[in-house]
Amino acid sequence: MGPVGFMRAAVVALATFALTSAGCAQRAASVSTAPASAPSRLLGEPAPAFSRPTVQGSVFNTGISAGQVLVVDFVAAYCAPCRRSLPALQALHRRHPRLVVVGISLDADPNVTRSLVARHGLTFPVIHDPQGILAGRFRVTEIPASFVVDHGGRVVWAGNGMQPDGALALAAEATLNAPPSPAVPTVAAQR
Repeated sequence: MGPVGFMRAAVVALATFALTSAGCAQRAASVSTAPASAPSRLLGEPAPAFSRPTVQGSVFNTGISAGQVLVVDFVAAYCAPCRRSLPALQALHRRHPRLVVVGISLDADPNVTRSLVARHGLTFPVIHDPQGILAGRFRVTEIPASFVVDHGGRVVWAGNGMQPDGALALAAEATLNAPPSPAVPTVAAQR
């Protein structure tokens, strides 16, 4: 084969490789429908474990979500984006009974939190965390803030006010439909 034939064969090989690679990338993108995560130092790490009373009168313990997908959503009545997202979070909770959802209210007054729960008809547990203890464990510096924890207990997605509407639902649904990952050791639940 002469130099021209060699060049022609190299170009065809490179074009075939590029087309094949693009097809693989496109297929991989179509399998994963989760939107891009916000930056968080918790991504890929075990989710902080906790056990806290809810404003509805029960106790929520992250141990109940072992082996399940968990959504942790930090909210406050003074946060307009948080209030706007609560109906969608409630709809996600109703649509996917296998999904464990917990809200964590950073409001100072527990009555404000109870009013928020009643106003939006929230059926998932909501914890009142006025000192921001859980927010500290999740390294939340601003709200809205949401986290999706996979079947194995790892934080796989973080959301903030920059994500488009519906991003949390897409991330949670993608995680629900993903094959379970191995469980990670957790630190004992703290108050």
